[in-house]
Amino acid sequence: MRIREVIHYLESLAPLSSQESYDNSGLIVGDANTEVRAALISLDCTEDIIDEALRKNCNLIIAHHPIVFKGLKSFTGRNYVERTVIKAIKNDIAIYAIHTNLDNYLNGVNFEIGNHLGLQNLKILAPTSDALTKLVVYCPEKEADNLRDTLFEAGAGNIGNYSDCSYNLVGEGTYKGNENSNPTLGVKGNRHSEKEIRIEVLVSKHRETNVVNAMLQAHPYEEVAYDLIPLKNKNKYEGAGMIGEYAEPMETEDFLKHLKEVFQVPCIRHTALVKNRIRKVAFCGGSGSFLLGKARSKQADIYVTGDFKYHEFFDAEDQIIIADIGHYESEQYTKNLLYDILSKKFPKFAVHLAEISTNPINYF
Repeated sequence: MRIREVIHYLESLAPLSSQESYDNSGLIVGDANTEVRAALISLDCTEDIIDEALRKNCNLIIAHHPIVFKGLKSFTGRNYVERTVIKAIKNDIAIYAIHTNLDNYLNGVNFEIGNHLGLQNLKILAPTSDALTKLVVYCPEKEADNLRDTLFEAGAGNIGNYSDCSYNLVGEGTYKGNENSNPTLGVKGNRHSEKEIRIEVLVSKHRETNVVNAMLQAHPYEEVAYDLIPLKNKNKYEGAGMIGEYAEPMETEDFLKHLKEVFQVPCIRHTALVKNRIRKVAFCGGSGSFLLGKARSKQADIYVTGDFKYHEFFDAEDQIIIADIGHYESEQYTKNLLYDILSKKFPKFAVHLAEISTNPINYF
């Protein structure tokens, strides 16, 4: 199996187009056509992780955080980023990062957090906007079933837990081909009327190219009439953070104890305990202070994330509890998520969880 096959599957779930603008997910070091022996999964990629990959005979590291965020102008080994990249290149180890695109994936980082907390009714906290397109295409009635099947197979027509979704209208199309035309139906030079179906399907923007190409290949007409219409609809199945709830509320101190136990944290930085009980929990893996407003607007009792700055704690305004459990701690189960995804898809492929903790923060 080639590295590109592993990448292709991961990006079919969490496409690079859904990463944030500041991010650098994707293949950072290595050749995608290289045969992959085994993969090591880690939250970060460091020199120690490269060494662990060598010990385990892995030539692919899949990390959540990109080792390179900004452009490197030199490779002199002056910092850990340059040293890590140099060591990877010297030892023919590829480094792949799947960061905010996995954060924004419905069943990604935050879904894993929600499952560990035992929450129900999980939903995206800040759904993505401008991520959907409506494809409208006109097709002869007798060819409509085949064209719909092609669109669905290419990835169109998915709405949450439903697939093969389309809207269809019967109408009549007219056309007249010139002397250079080769009409499938009718005679060139004569106006032709044909009973047609107007097919409408939703397409995620990252699938547009594949869907349109598949449509053009399958469509019987020489010239295909179709529209791509950008939608303002929020895609509630993709976005940042999540919110869920308990069937029965927990005493606030009991919830905090549960939080410490689940995420194995020695302490939690939190605001005043202005809620006696916790039922609705908003959360975001990593640095999530930017979603506090969303958590408040959804009337969450508590917001769990990492990397809150001192003055940002005041923004709770005694309306919600902020619980900062740490960046690494909140995302630690991402490794298990990736391990499960790859092991189920490629059961004969060797996938290893990194044993080394890359958390740069220690507690005394």
